[in-house]
Amino acid sequence: MKKIVGMFLVLVSVVSFFSCENEDNTAAEEPSLIIKFKFDPDQVRLNNLGQPAAIPTGHAAQSPDFKKISAHYFELAPTAFTQLGDGTILYHADETTQGGSVAIDFSKAVIVGEGEAFLRIPLSQVAQGNYEYVRVSLAYQEYTISVRNAGNDYLGKLASFVGYNTYITTHSIGNNSFPVNGNRLQGYWAFALNDFPYATSGQAPAGATTVPNPIAATSPIPPGSCVVTRKFAQNLVINGNETRDVVITLSLSTNNSFEWQEVTADGKYEPSIGENVVDMGLRGLIPSYVK
Repeated sequence: MKKIVGMFLVLVSVVSFFSCENEDNTAAEEPSLIIKFKFDPDQVRLNNLGQPAAIPTGHAAQSPDFKKISAHYFELAPTAFTQLGDGTILYHADETTQGGSVAIDFSKAVIVGEGEAFLRIPLSQVAQGNYEYVRVSLAYQEYTISVRNAGNDYLGKLASFVGYNTYITTHSIGNNSFPVNGNRLQGYWAFALNDFPYATSGQAPAGATTVPNPIAATSPIPPGSCVVTRKFAQNLVINGNETRDVVITLSLSTNNSFEWQEVTADGKYEPSIGENVVDMGLRGLIPSYVK
């Protein structure tokens, strides 16, 4: 009888131990809001007002092979009348005045690939609400483009800085270093060929970067910013009773998002003959979520 009682007490202790352990694990696995990116070259190409846009006469464009992206601001907005900054701000990246005016601190940027979690916030820290729109301020893009020179086509990687203003020390593409040590306004870019020792950098014209905002009439964004806006197909409701992660996927249109002014009308980007970059803005946003 004593042996049976002893075994029973041991069993109770083991069960209690695992019960406590499970409770601890449950507490540690608090549901989160997770944000990821998707790159879609077939998504509709939009203009600044969120309307379908063709490539302007005298220009050409290509859909880059996107590798990386970074953002510096996320916001959930209840309605089309919610002014920028008045919604629920989920993220605001580090900024600095080291280069003079306020700028995004590129040395602290979070840079991710498609499908990787850019942001993870416990849902208990997200304000409860009924959200119709999402806004994301994009800061950095990294992708492969095709370049023509002397009748031959080459592949290379382009680093595209589309944030309102970015403080950069030295950034690199492969083995190529680009010392900047200062601020660069929206439209700064650097490029290096994949298999040849060639690298260069430049600046797109001020105000030329496309930033689709279909609610510009009721909720405008500052000039020179890159706050892309779009409505959820169905409002995102955060009620505080969530037991699982909420995953938001931001599908970005890369449809002919790298645009230049042509000298030779052949649809090939040829900087050696004076074809200049004019626009590197993402061409639309489609947000979705899984709860």
